[in-house]
Amino acid sequence: MAASSREHVLSLYRLLLKESMKFPSYNYRTYALRRVRDAFRENRTVGDPKVVEELLNRARDSLAIIQRQFFPHFFI
Repeated sequence: MAASSREHVLSLYRLLLKESMKFPSYNYRTYALRRVRDAFRENRTVGDPKVVEELLNRARDSLAIIQRQFFPHFFI
């Protein structure tokens, strides 16, 4: 994995963890954190660039979902 790709993956990982911490419910928060950590741990040895890009796209989609889930609670 190229250095810039590694930095991008780590940045996305940190952002997913940060956004997961915003869930007001303890159960949702711990579930999201566990899923993020487990998914990244499970795929840490993937070397195929096409697979890595697919996994990154799924992670970006997950980030968007997490951000949408949190957003309505902010205004309540």
